[in-house]
Parts: sequence; C-alpha cells; structure tokens
Amino acid sequence: MRFVFAILAFVLAALMIAFGIAQRTIFLEPASQSLSATIGDGSPYAVIEGSALTAFPGSQTITVGGADSVFVAYGRTSDVTSWIGSDDYADVAFDAESNTLGVTTVDPAATEPSADSAEAEAPALPTNPAGSDLWLQEFSAEGSLTTTLTVPEGISVIIASDGTAPAPTDITVAWPLDNSTPWAGPLIVGGALMALIGFVVYLLGLLHFRRSRRPRRNVPRGPRMPKLPRVPRPKTIKASEITGPRRSIGRSMIAVPLVLVSGLVLSGCSPEFWPSSAPEPSGTATATPSATAEGTEAPAPAEVKAPAVTTPQLERIVGDIVTLTAAADESLDADSIATRFTGPALEQRLANYKIRTADSSFAPTTALPDSPMTLTLPQQTDTWPRVVMTVLQSDDESTVPTMALILKQESPRENYLVEYAIQLEASAKVPGVAPATIGASLVPPDSKLISMAPEAVGPAYADILLNGEASASFPQFQAEGDSARTLLGVDSKQKQKDALEDTAAMEFTNAAGSGDVVALSTNDSGSIVAVSVNEITTVTSVNGKATIEPTSGPSKALSGITKTTKGIQNTYSEQLLFHVPAAGSTDKIVLLGFSQGLISSVELP
Repeated sequence: MRFVFAILAFVLAALMIAFGIAQRTIFLEPASQSLSATIGDGSPYAVIEGSALTAFPGSQTITVGGADSVFVAYGRTSDVTSWIGSDDYADVAFDAESNTLGVTTVDPAATEPSADSAEAEAPALPTNPAGSDLWLQEFSAEGSLTTTLTVPEGISVIIASDGTAPAPTDITVAWPLDNSTPWAGPLIVGGALMALIGFVVYLLGLLHFRRSRRPRRNVPRGPRMPKLPRVPRPKTIKASEITGPRRSIGRSMIAVPLVLVSGLVLSGCSPEFWPSSAPEPSGTATATPSATAEGTEAPAPAEVKAPAVTTPQLERIVGDIVTLTAAADESLDADSIATRFTGPALEQRLANYKIRTADSSFAPTTALPDSPMTLTLPQQTDTWPRVVMTVLQSDDESTVPTMALILKQESPRENYLVEYAIQLEASAKVPGVAPATIGASLVPPDSKLISMAPEAVGPAYADILLNGEASASFPQFQAEGDSARTLLGVDSKQKQKDALEDTAAMEFTNAAGSGDVVALSTNDSGSIVAVSVNEITTVTSVNGKATIEPTSGPSKALSGITKTTKGIQNTYSEQLLFHVPAAGSTDKIVLLGFSQGLISSVELP
C-alpha cells in the first residue's frame, strides 16, 4: 500500500510541477502590448500626443528609429506645440476605434495667418530642439533609441533628428501587461514537496518490504538430514563489493529529488510566481516619474494657469547656468556668458571681464553658489515672456553668499537668461510665496494694489541713496538691516567728494537701469520687486585746466585713459530686490538684497 501512495504522490507532484512550469512557458501571457506608427511625410518633427501615451495604463516604453541621429524629449503639450510654432510636424495620436496610432501632418501656418511675421524671425532662432529649457527630460542616440517614461495627461513627446533633416520614421509605444502567474510558484514548490513526500513513503515501503522477507524466529525443527560431504568454500566477497553499489544507488536516489527541489524552489522566487496582496493598478496613468523620466509633474488644474517651470525642470536649468557661469568667470569668456545672461546681470559680468583682462588682481563678480534652491517662484502663465525667481543658499553662508536669480525666457525657442543676480542681505527674510507647483502672478509695473507701484520703487530708493533723510521717499523704506545705505548712501558719497583735490568736483546722479521691472506676488498680497538703477558719478575740473587721473584701476581699464582735462564719467549698475507690502499696509518696503558693479567709464566730450 505504501508503494501505491508513493506512486500517487509522484504522479501528483509531476502534474503540479508540469502545470506550474506551463504557466510560465506555454500558457504565459505577453509582458507588454505595443502600437506602432510610421512617419512618411518628411516633417522635421513628430509629436506623440498625450492621448497616445496614456492609451493604456502603465509606463510607456518608446522606441524610435529610422534616422542617423534620434532626439526624444517630453514636456507639457502646450510647451511642445509652442516650441514647434509655425513649422510642420507629424502628429501621432491614438485612434480608439481602430486601436491604432494614427499619423497626421499638421501645418500650423495654414490655421494661423498671423504667424507670417513670426516666420521672418524664425531663421534667427534654433531649429534643433536639443537643449531647450522647455523639456522636462531629453534623450539622444545614434540610429535608434529606447526609453521608458511614466507621464500623466497633458504631456507630449517631441521627436526629431536635428531639426532640419526629416524626423525618425519608426515609432513604437509599448505598455506593460500584468502577466504574473500567482499560482506557478505554489504549484512548483508544492509539487517538489509532494515528490519529496512520495520519496519518503517509497523508502518506508521498501524498508518494510525488506523486513518482511527476513527468516522468522522459533521455527519448529524437522528431522535431521544426513551429513553431506564438504563442498569447497567459494572465494570471499568483500562487504564493500556488496554494500558499495547499494550506497551509491541510495545516495543518487536521495540527491536527485534534493537537486530537483532546490532548483524548482529557486526558480519560483520571482514575485510574479506568487500571489500578491498589492492592489491592482488602476486604468489611469500615474503622475509619478520613473527613474528614466525624472522631473515629470502633473499640470495644474485647468482653471489655474500652470507655472512657467516645474521644480525639477528649474533645477536642471539653474544647474546648467551655474556650471556655465563658473567656467566663463574663470576664462573670462564673454561669448559664453552672453548665452545665459542678459540685462544688468550681463552688464556687470562683461565689465568685470574687461577689467580683469587688464588687471588680473581685480576681484571677480560674486559667483553663483553651486547650492540647492531654497525658494522657487515661477510665474503662473502659459504665454511668453516668462519669469522665474529662485534663491540659491549654501550651507556655508559665511563664505558663500546667498543669491537670488531672476530668469526670463523671451520666447519658446529661447532659453532662460539670468536678468538679475542679486546677493541677499544677511538679515533678509523673504516673504511667504505660493508653492512652486502653483506659481505666482506677475504684478504690472504700474499696479496700485501694493504700497508703491513697482516701476516707482527703483527711482524712489535711488533718491534715498542720493539725498538720505532729505528724500521724500525716506519714510517708506525700512532703514534697519539696509547695508546698501552704508556702502552707497549719502555718507559714502560725501567721503568720495572729500577725498578729491580742490581742483576737481564730483557730482552724483541716477537713471533707470537696463533691466525690466519684475514683480511677483506674495502670499501677503504684496510683491517681490526686482529693479535696476544706474548711478552716475561725474568728475570734472573746477577751472577746466586741471588734469584728472582715474583714481581706480577699474576706471582706467574701462576708459582706457590715464589723464584727462575734460573729466570722467563712471556708471555703476545697481541690481535691487525689494519686498513691497500690500496697499494700505503699515509695513515699510524692505530691501532684500543688492549687487553693484562698475559697467562704464568714459571721458567727457
């Protein structure tokens, strides 16, 4: 009976193992489903719509080929179409009826007659989408490219070669399928255990059978038989010759199931072999980025305009700017710095480069700290130009100053440029602002909703530096913690005048700087305002005959003169950052930070 049970156990084990293995082989469902499309119109760009990316749940594995070089990037759908502008492109969308990807050639110029004027400027703008600040992530390869993303609704993918040659022709989008076999593991392991049980039962049955064949005790003796002659004794057989083969057979019989069980158990360790208590994925795409698609954030609700950039997107942009700036400051590369700076921030650095070229001992402009962003305040907009403010703060504030950057993007195909790079005051407290996922509205320069219109803040503060307490604007600005008044105010100007000889006279005036007035709203209904002011210092001869020599190396480097009887005019650029409270508030306007630098020195006509 034991042998019957052993045979049944072996048969059941074989069936369980075979069925478990079959679930992972011949009965295994596909691991993914995919749709393909072919671009044949020769367009320089192709766009995979969000409807095609989220046609099925799960991450999207995109494979692109059919060109010597392949470029793939993803971003907000509105940003992708804005970057393409009036150029033709192939639109790849999901057709729910046929369950396929359809390709349509789109000519934006045909539906936007007003784009003719923009096309006149198109040659000056880049045609290669690589490196654009609009993309959340970009990839490039030669021949073909495969990448896996996890993007939500509102995201599209742009595909190109180099922006001039036709876009890659072969596009495939694949989504994962749940082909797990939760009973494969239990069946395989259970079958292995059943085989082991059958083997044990077989050994027990074999042992019982051998015991039943032994001679019985107390057997009655029969009549004695006559003695027979002795027969020659056969050759002695060693015990090892009898027991050796039996031991090897026994060990083999034990080793086989052990190896079988070990192999089957190890093969069933994968998660897809076992039942899972995790909830099944829903039918909507997740907004959480995968490791290969970092930086994806869900768009803001439809009734609120999305912020100009996402935080991961801005981190990448600022990281590129910090790296470029460090290299340009080291090599005094004016062409390189001009690709990421504009306005007063560019003026100060270009002048500094010129001065340091003539005098290498002159201190460089304050470097941008390679530090985390402690504040991110993008403009809430879907148009251009776009403005973003961020603060870079190092852990070692004693040696690396905290910097506030105001970046501006003039058009979709232009990158963000630093318009203001302002060193914050040590005691500065930036007011509360909206989260980076929401953004802030841009306050008009002539707004009456704050205590002073943004366009008036710069001239009012410049008047305080010029006239001190005699300025009409003096009561509206907070003096405590304002180090700019100590360095650039009335007392400092008077010391410069006193240092001149009697044969020369010094005059101070001010004018609007080259930077645009930028004002972003704060949570207290106030505004953070960035402005630029030019302070002009004119030194002339009292009697018109005295010789004037530039008293500083920077002035000599920029003007190129060593002596003059006409006079010298120096222009200093001042970048200023303020917090302006709401209209009707009793709080004063607070200077959050400033940066000053000589940008021009010329001989008077």
